[in-house]
Amino acid sequence: MAVWVIWLIVAVLLGVAEIFTLTAVLGLLGGAALITSGAAAIGLPLPLQLLMFALASTAGLLLIRPIARRQSLAPRLRLFGVAALVGRTAHVVQEVTGQAGTVRIGGEEWTARALDESEVIPAGATVVVYPRE
Repeated sequence: MAVWVIWLIVAVLLGVAEIFTLTAVLGLLGGAALITSGAAAIGLPLPLQLLMFALASTAGLLLIRPIARRQSLAPRLRLFGVAALVGRTAHVVQEVTGQAGTVRIGGEEWTARALDESEVIPAGATVVVYPRE
């Protein structure tokens, strides 16, 4: 078996292992093995392949991993989904009760319920979106 194929297998195995650990370390090592596989495919001798793997691994761990870690630990600044709608105004399309209704927010229609179960909000009214507890 060619040496480049062995490096390629190592890269794939490290990439698969990264999926289960989500630490970015094994993925970076897999990337280094992939780079080394290319170096082996063009005919670099084994000592230079090992040096290339060491350099690529070190570069990945020192340069890329801190950036990835900072991004994964950073608080999410943007809300999305239903949480992003809280506080926005909506126009009632279908009468809103404590059980059902439809509102339009920014051109999209959403199902809605009145906060007060006994309240009925007529179609055409403008309302503010509140979170449901």
